[in-house]
Amino acid sequence: MGITLTEKAASHVRKFLEGRGNGAAGLRLGVKTSGCSGMAYVLEFAEKIEAEDQVFEDHGVKVIIDSKSLLYLDGTELDFVKEGLNEGFQFNNPNVKDACGCGESFNV
Repeated sequence: MGITLTEKAASHVRKFLEGRGNGAAGLRLGVKTSGCSGMAYVLEFAEKIEAEDQVFEDHGVKVIIDSKSLLYLDGTELDFVKEGLNEGFQFNNPNVKDACGCGESFNV
């Protein structure tokens, strides 16, 4: 399956990557143990691609993910949404069985 991005998410990421110059290989997506539901998403810019990383490219953006996180995120679509004055990334993860009310954590 892999990881996909909507055009809005890819456009937003591309702007940040261009601002970083040659120092970023792509967007790193992962999970960490956190929050009231058990797991939280982690998004950061990757300086390099490690040997154990999986790389998915969508709309010209490389999404880099470690194999451990891929177990929880396979099939996820990353979107960028604006709702009123708020804006941010939204994870459409088919593996989520439950999420906390604050939207910061999930479990599978």
